[in-house]
Amino acid sequence: MSSMTPAITSLLDTDMYKITMHAAVFTNFPDARVVYKFTNRTAQFHFNKRAVDWIKEQFRLLGDLTFTHDDVEYLAREIPFLPAKYLHYIENGFTLKPDEQIELDCQEIKGKEDQYDLHILVKGLWIDTILYEIPILALLSEAYFKFVDTDWDYENQLSNAKEKALRLFENNLSFSEFGTRRRRSFKTQDLVMEGIMQAVKENPEKYRPLLLGTSNILFAKKYGVKPIGTVAHEWIMGIASITGDYPETNRIAMDYWIKTFGKEHAGLALTDTFGTDDFLKSFKPPYSDYYIGVRQDSGDPIKYTEKIAHHFHDVLKLPKFSKFICYSDSLNIDKAIEYGKVAEAHGIKSTFGIGTNFTNDFHKKSDPSVKSAPLNIVIKLLEVNGNHSIKISDNAGKNMGDPDTVKKVKEQLGYVERQWAGGNEAHRSAA
Repeated sequence: MSSMTPAITSLLDTDMYKITMHAAVFTNFPDARVVYKFTNRTAQFHFNKRAVDWIKEQFRLLGDLTFTHDDVEYLAREIPFLPAKYLHYIENGFTLKPDEQIELDCQEIKGKEDQYDLHILVKGLWIDTILYEIPILALLSEAYFKFVDTDWDYENQLSNAKEKALRLFENNLSFSEFGTRRRRSFKTQDLVMEGIMQAVKENPEKYRPLLLGTSNILFAKKYGVKPIGTVAHEWIMGIASITGDYPETNRIAMDYWIKTFGKEHAGLALTDTFGTDDFLKSFKPPYSDYYIGVRQDSGDPIKYTEKIAHHFHDVLKLPKFSKFICYSDSLNIDKAIEYGKVAEAHGIKSTFGIGTNFTNDFHKKSDPSVKSAPLNIVIKLLEVNGNHSIKISDNAGKNMGDPDTVKKVKEQLGYVERQWAGGNEAHRSAA
């Protein structure tokens, strides 16, 4: 038995879209085999030996977690469209096996004492490994700020979160807390949620409806708010790898999703796995009827809003303010206020998924005028069933996967490369 205290104590300490995708994989692709790869977009940030040792043990401790009967009852109540067979499956013996499924290699950087790059792969059946992404990322971020960058403290975290939430509420903006993956620590996210709930109490009648919830299921349960989330790029990337049919992948992915959960639970469509232009070719009736709107996760948000407004109103002839855009890429409060005005001007309802700006917004303790920069880290599918898995977003810096496959698919889809001023992934807290 380990003497180390686990930093993650529940399989519910994850984003809701991992659970919905897990259910969809269980239902449709139970035999698919995958490889995930970790990428540190802030490659100038390295880990030290103490951090690496802590990470290794924390990964091992993930194998002790199970879904309790109470966990499954909560999921059944709060996400009632989860298939009963899936709930039975996770309650009856689902566990992670990190010793078999995680490959962690730390390489010391030449000429730099006690600085390591981490190379992480996760391998196994998709249904066995899909839940690793969020806890691994959260643990890596927590380790970095526990052992490497320690020039910070928790002072004002609760009040800052409250102040941010109040600014959003006062501007009549609806939002969700999306900060699990890149939180500075579990404690940080807890303080943030407490601060947000304090803001709600200032004017519950007006503000409570504007707080849509949190992506983190455990904190949704603790604070009595809705768990929020639909789908991630992983679902669409995986189906593209399985079928090899890139021109039809968005449609196929939506078909599987609707078949699994029902058209009334389609939720928000994620548009940028292979570029939004390609997605919109498929986003016509009946799909545009089922989905309540779209999620913006890369590229220029203002140009994106213009493109989506044209599609909704000029192509599909939908009434103004009948659909949503959920902005979720690298947001702060000022950007949310700006994009809310842009969406309104274009006849679209807006909502916001704000992550890193809530759960990893710190300043240096030694000099409060200097930001303590967060890590920008991701885990993405690398292979499914031995086939390359790629992502071609609306921002070139977020493209992922085998370069030859990316090039081939871009040509196949007629993808147009676009850069924008906010697109440097090494210096942003991207989603």
